[in-house]
Amino acid sequence: MDSRLNSLKQSLESAVQGMSSEQWACQFPGKWCAAEVLEHLYLTYTGTIKGFGRVMAAGKPLGSRPSVRDRVKTMLVVGFGHMPAGVKAPAVTVPIGLPAEKVREEFGAKIVEMDAIIAQCESRFGRHVKVLDHLILGPLTAPQWRKLHVVHGRHHHQQLLQPREGAKKQMR
Repeated sequence: MDSRLNSLKQSLESAVQGMSSEQWACQFPGKWCAAEVLEHLYLTYTGTIKGFGRVMAAGKPLGSRPSVRDRVKTMLVVGFGHMPAGVKAPAVTVPIGLPAEKVREEFGAKIVEMDAIIAQCESRFGRHVKVLDHLILGPLTAPQWRKLHVVHGRHHHQQLLQPREGAKKQMR
């Protein structure tokens, strides 16, 4: 497994481990609660798995030609590792109320499954081929997909820690 994705998996698991039901449902104004954040990540992983599954089924890369705008967005997120705040999540990744326990139990396995299918596509088509289009960033290579998920996961990792930090402040 890719070491960066494995590290992300461990960080996310650690962030939600032992979280109380109050912390799990704690919602800050205008933000998702921890359960929704984790579901959003889960949906991005399952969506990527499905997309790469389509690539494998097609037997060819499905990435389009990147526009200048795509290249700039990709450079910001994947190149510089910066996830801009306030960007609306694509509709397919907005939490829909999946059972929280299911998401908690399965998200780590989904990261592993996602990495495996990205590796299959990378092995088959090469690491420099735009294999699949991202809904916001446009066409990405397999390594870029991995880095995107690492940057995105780290961005939301901070949100998963907020309920714990809030509880610590209340205890003082």
